[in-house]
Amino acid sequence: MTTEAHVPTADGPLLEVRDLHVEFRTRDAVIKAVNGVNYSVSAGETLAVLGESGSGKSVTAQAIMGILDMPPGRIPKGRITFRGEDMLTMSGEERRSIRGRKIAMIFQDALSSLNPVLSVGYQLGEMFRVHQGLSRKEAKSRSVELMERVRIPAARQRVNDYPHQFSGGMRQRIMIAMALALEPDLIIADEPTTALDVTVQAQVMSLLAELQREFHMGLILITHDLGVVADVADKIAVMYAGRIVETAPVHELYKRPAHPYTRGLLDSIPRLDQKGQELYAIEGLPPNMAQVPTGCAFHPRCPMAQDICRTEVPPLHPVRERDGSELVGRGSACHFWKETIHG
Repeated sequence: MTTEAHVPTADGPLLEVRDLHVEFRTRDAVIKAVNGVNYSVSAGETLAVLGESGSGKSVTAQAIMGILDMPPGRIPKGRITFRGEDMLTMSGEERRSIRGRKIAMIFQDALSSLNPVLSVGYQLGEMFRVHQGLSRKEAKSRSVELMERVRIPAARQRVNDYPHQFSGGMRQRIMIAMALALEPDLIIADEPTTALDVTVQAQVMSLLAELQREFHMGLILITHDLGVVADVADKIAVMYAGRIVETAPVHELYKRPAHPYTRGLLDSIPRLDQKGQELYAIEGLPPNMAQVPTGCAFHPRCPMAQDICRTEVPPLHPVRERDGSELVGRGSACHFWKETIHG
């Protein structure tokens, strides 16, 4: 049974990912990076995809964008539909017409994503020159407008500057401007605040949220930081070892996590009311994806693990109240979710 956090909209979801599998073939093993992921996002909605490094978050996003290196990557199974059309059956030309124009991506390392030998104005203007056929002068003018929209000071003077001449936070704003250039329906932001200090993180997230409301876009926010998404996400999907292990509306997840992994992530966040106490840490390391443990992949690190956890992969169970009523949008891939959420 597929269970995911969902906020209904009149137009239905912009994007639906169904039973997606992604694997990488190497000389030594087949690495199954994504194993049956399901989620959706609608216009004006923010889905946060959480998990440690290596959980499959970014690989799923790359599959959606059609930028996986194939080979060695391969999508043996699954559907990715955008406005009802299956993107995996489209031709390369059809995918390119969607990429950038309808779905855009903000990458986590702005400095390596931007070309160091081209001015930021030239790189922003390329979107307009290639997709809309504007002249260089017109494209430059639009680039200035974009830079002003994402609040880069003195944009008209700085449009000719190069990436290394901007701070990390300003470079990230340029990446956001680039993603917004063609006013897409959906933006995928892959760790957009990585390596930024907390003040700049808050500014970037506030800017993303404001622009999303202005354009009524869907937003998929990929992160490992639960603190980043608390004020901006509508729903959350938690990933571990290539699978979604919990889904929930954002405030429900923070209030009552239903999976031991999610609870561990929440307990790892420093809190003001626990000053002087030792910070909790989840024991062990994420699994090697070439040798994923049998049963529940989290069982070697789980304080609740029992024999069934070592042999049987738990499905994403619907989460229910004590009286049996189903909680809308809540799912947990744990054999003992009742103990986790009610215990």
